[in-house]
Amino acid sequence: MKSYLKLTFDNGQTALATQVEQQAELPNALEKIGLGGSRPILVVVGGASNISEADCLRIQRLFVEVLAPIAEALGAYVVDGGTDVGIMRMMGAARTQIGAKFALVGVTPESKVALPNHSEIAAHLTPLEPNHTHFVLVPGKNWGDESPWLSCVAAMLANDAPSMTILLNGGEITFKDAFFSVDSGRVVLVIAGSGRTADILVDALHGKATDERAKKLAKSGTLQYIDLIDIEKGVENLGKVIKRLLFN
Repeated sequence: MKSYLKLTFDNGQTALATQVEQQAELPNALEKIGLGGSRPILVVVGGASNISEADCLRIQRLFVEVLAPIAEALGAYVVDGGTDVGIMRMMGAARTQIGAKFALVGVTPESKVALPNHSEIAAHLTPLEPNHTHFVLVPGKNWGDESPWLSCVAAMLANDAPSMTILLNGGEITFKDAFFSVDSGRVVLVIAGSGRTADILVDALHGKATDERAKKLAKSGTLQYIDLIDIEKGVENLGKVIKRLLFN
C-alpha cells in the first residue's frame, strides 16, 4: 500500500488521501488518515456530471438544511464519490456553508481524477471536490469501478454503528451503487422528485417499473422513499426519517 497524501486545494482547504489496491488494505489505510472507531454513516449517491440544473436547484436545499446539519449533529461520517460535480459538490459546499466538522470521505478511482497541485490537469480527468476532508483513491479504469469500494469503506467506518444510503437523482452508476448498498444490508432512502434514477426506483416501489434493475431493487425490501413533491414538507421530514432509519 502506498503512503497517504496531504492534498491542498486552490481554496486553501486541505484533505488527507490514501491510495489502496486491495480491499484488505482498507482498515490500515483508513486508520492512517485518522478514520477509525465506529461512527454512524451516511452514504450519499446519485447525480454527478449529468444532473440537470433544474434538478440541482430542486435538491440543493436538502444538503444545506438537512444532510450536512444532521451529519454534524449525529457525529456521523459522510461517504460519497468525492468529485467536484453534482451531489458531491453540493455535499461539500453544504458542509463548508454551515461550518461543520464531520468527516466527508470521497471514494473514487485514482485514474479518473485530478489531484490538486499534482502536475497539469489532463482534460479527461475530473477534479476532486475541495471541501471534502478525506479521499480513498481506489483502482479502476471506469466510473462505477469505485462502487464496491464505496460500500466497503462505509461498512468499515460504521463498524457496529448504523449506516444508511441516501439516493438522489442519478444515472447508470447509481443503480450499481444501490445494489452494493442493498447487498450490504444498508437501507437505501430514495428521494422521490429528485429526478432520473431516483424517480425510476420510486416508480418501481409503486409497481410501475419497466426497468428490470429497478424491479429487483424494489423487491429487496431495503428501499424506502421520501417525497419531494412539496419541497417544504420534504425538507422538514427528511431529517426525521434519517434519524428513524438510523436509530430505529
